[in-house]
Amino acid sequence: MADDSRYYQVGQRPREVVLHPAGDEPLRRHRVPFTRRHLVKWRSRANPKSLRHERRLSDKRPLWWVLGLGALLIATPFLSNSMITIAAIFCMFAAINVLWTLVIGTAGIFSLATLAIVGIGGYAAAGLNVWIALPWPLMFVVGGLAGLIVGGFLALPSTRLDGLYYALLTMGFAEICRVFVVQLKVLGPTNGSINSVGSFIPRDWFLQRPGLLMGFGGAFILLLLSLLVFRIVNSERLGMRLQTAREEVGGEAFAEAVGIDYRQARLYVFLITSGCLGVIGAFYAMFYMSISPSIFSLDQLLLLFAMIVIGGLGRSEGAVIGTAIVVLIDKGMLELGPLRILLIAAIMLGVTLWTDNGIAGIRDQFRTYRNRKKSEARARRTEKGGEVMPEEAIEFTDKQEVYYRRFQKRLRDHLKTLITDDLIEQHRKAPLGKHSDALNRVLNYFRRGEMADKYAIMRQPDGFHKYKVVAFSGERGAPPRLVDDKTYEDINDAYHAVFLLRVNDLLES
Repeated sequence: MADDSRYYQVGQRPREVVLHPAGDEPLRRHRVPFTRRHLVKWRSRANPKSLRHERRLSDKRPLWWVLGLGALLIATPFLSNSMITIAAIFCMFAAINVLWTLVIGTAGIFSLATLAIVGIGGYAAAGLNVWIALPWPLMFVVGGLAGLIVGGFLALPSTRLDGLYYALLTMGFAEICRVFVVQLKVLGPTNGSINSVGSFIPRDWFLQRPGLLMGFGGAFILLLLSLLVFRIVNSERLGMRLQTAREEVGGEAFAEAVGIDYRQARLYVFLITSGCLGVIGAFYAMFYMSISPSIFSLDQLLLLFAMIVIGGLGRSEGAVIGTAIVVLIDKGMLELGPLRILLIAAIMLGVTLWTDNGIAGIRDQFRTYRNRKKSEARARRTEKGGEVMPEEAIEFTDKQEVYYRRFQKRLRDHLKTLITDDLIEQHRKAPLGKHSDALNRVLNYFRRGEMADKYAIMRQPDGFHKYKVVAFSGERGAPPRLVDDKTYEDINDAYHAVFLLRVNDLLES
């Protein structure tokens, strides 16, 4: 018998990461520290062809993170001194953007005070180090506490202001901080900057290759810790609560209806990120052994914003990719002069026009485009009795799906003949009573429907006997959407409204 190992199921099976462990070998899963999430997501299954036990890697993103960050860590010692500095700056700003993504994407707070919090944490740590000889390890503690205090001060208006108004408030706060530092009399002789700051880098090694490598190592550890904070907050209970309250899907009303205090969750995320940004501010002062009012400048904030826009909002990989592009252009192409700023603006404009969610979202955008084109191609084909055509059948790995679709087509055609005015009137009079055989058949078909786009009734928080019709998303963590704004004060009327919507969908299918 010929070896059939070269034959695969329809799809991209040769590109998948597959292991073939022993059948009785237990599956050991390591978790991310302080979370219940696994480092790598494996899925055990039996190969339908060879019947061998195998484990497939379901999520390849951790693999790409290890390869990308590992390549950066290995290649940096072989770079020139200027490139090592650029790599350290990239890690530092990537850590800031990862935390900023938590504030804007996960918490939904459009704050522009990110660099202001970093600057306040850096100034507090640097000032205590220079004036009272605070040891450099304690500078991280001081920076974190300063960031936490400022974050708590800025978090209070976020419960009353939203969107553009809060963004203007935080931008004004950053500018006030810059003016205050410049005009501070204690810092007057140095034009608002603090110099000779203590650092984990020995002074003899400052701007030397060993010191640059130490600075890069510290910045790389800072980036890893920021990614860990992002993973802990975004994928655990706190992040899940905020995903339920996303504004673009009308989730705030749903979150209140199910008893989720999303405002409190947003405050927690803002405080956590503010404390971490304060720690990064202390590291910033130690890395340069000084700190100046330029950290509060609008130019630096706009570059940071360009990184988020280019990479993609709401994703840690988007923050890192966008930071890498902008830092390489801004710091690595100094010979271009002001043209490099125009190049960054052109890239940002192109990404905004041609992508849905930055460079990190191109893959999902391409898949959506490909699936839409496949659907359009299938719509142009001729169907006969609901049977899948031969050229479409190759898209199914399980051929039972073909027969299931044929059965569903015939069942819908039969149920359409049962829909009459008398049947609809019977349901209106007794939505939960005893029904005829025809109505029972229709209702049983509706009950067995898939969860995606399935209608339901949601009780309103402002009234015990007020109901609205919603439709489930079918995706875990995504709240249902409101079908319309009509409110029903009788639950039987709400049941009948759901029935009419399902009947309409059946007749149009």
